[in-house]
Amino acid sequence: MSAASESPPSVSRLVLWRHGRTAWNAEGRFQGQQDPPLDAEGRRQAAVAAAHLVSVLGLDADDTVVVSSDLDRAVQTATALTGLLGLPLDVDARLREHSLGDWEGLTRDEVAARHPEQFGDWLAGRPVRDRGGEEPAAVAARALSLVRDLPQGRVAVLVTHGGTSGRLLEALLELGPEHRRVLGPLGNCAWTELVPQGSRWRVLRHNWSPPVVDPSAQQGDGAAAADGATPNGAPPPAQDADAFA
Repeated sequence: MSAASESPPSVSRLVLWRHGRTAWNAEGRFQGQQDPPLDAEGRRQAAVAAAHLVSVLGLDADDTVVVSSDLDRAVQTATALTGLLGLPLDVDARLREHSLGDWEGLTRDEVAARHPEQFGDWLAGRPVRDRGGEEPAAVAARALSLVRDLPQGRVAVLVTHGGTSGRLLEALLELGPEHRRVLGPLGNCAWTELVPQGSRWRVLRHNWSPPVVDPSAQQGDGAAAADGATPNGAPPPAQDADAFA
């Protein structure tokens, strides 16, 4: 039995929500535990996604707890939701992004040029040696410890990062290292929704995001057509380095 299933889940619903876009995301820079804020698009994403989460999941202040990574891009994203719900925000460093050592601040192209063997291992999903930072298992362990500390019976929204959400999801589903990246990464402001199934977890939605409104497509009543959000939705843009950490 894995560490993820040692005791029954304490919450009735768990949402792993990735932060909105930053300028470094748009530039394809690995952020890791560096702390760039949301850009204008990221702030817009957070506002739209927060309203959608409240509506689709039926969140209310009496039955929801919101916990955020302590990095600014996550706190800014989380605040969009707590502001709607009138809730205090819990901030916890256990949700911060996977530390990427020497790669932080570099673009994909820069990493490929400076550390080609490491970059090849990363693309293939193999362990990356000698870059510094954290091991994936350590990231999963610290995030799992936070899940175990969640209050009993509540809906929990964890606002975190691409790498950390991936490692946590794999741990919750008891996927071994050989299954790393079986599930695609979260795009900016996308989320995964899980519910308990006995002592384990069941995924209801993955990489879910608000419908994308196409202003060029108008319905007969003048309303804009929208593409419904779907599980395993459109992948993050290729330059979004942190989504694949």
